[in-house]
Amino acid sequence: ILVSTTVIEVGVNVPNATLMIVENAERFGLSQLHQLRGRVGRGKNKSYCILISDAKNPLTQKRLKIMAKENDGFKISQQDLALRGPGDFFGSRQHGLPPLKISDISSDMITLKQAQDTATYIINNNLLKTKEYINLKDNISRMFSGENGEKSNIFN
Repeated sequence: ILVSTTVIEVGVNVPNATLMIVENAERFGLSQLHQLRGRVGRGKNKSYCILISDAKNPLTQKRLKIMAKENDGFKISQQDLALRGPGDFFGSRQHGLPPLKISDISSDMITLKQAQDTATYIINNNLLKTKEYINLKDNISRMFSGENGEKSNIFN
């Protein structure tokens, strides 16, 4: 018996491990649960990963049902992203919808890549210092200002 924290997710290899029990499974992201589940079943014997949760929340139950029926880590992460959102890009929240919704990250990758390329071009060519882009710079600074309203220093 090994009782452990989630540190086992990143590299423990015990091929004859056949049973894993995760208590309070609702506290983990689906990708993390998938990684944990991958620690068992590395040998020739049949293995099981049991996820325990008392959560009654329908969203939580839906997330755990995804784990029960899906084995493809990429599909699991896509469904987790669709359910929980990408999180707070510039803050400390690990999940949830950002305050500004501009696209669907899973289906608008081409558009997002174009926006990223355009932003990189503007930054690399110092265009935010030109008269033409001053409003854009002010709007971006305002968008990413601190909780107390202090100006962002992302351009310094």
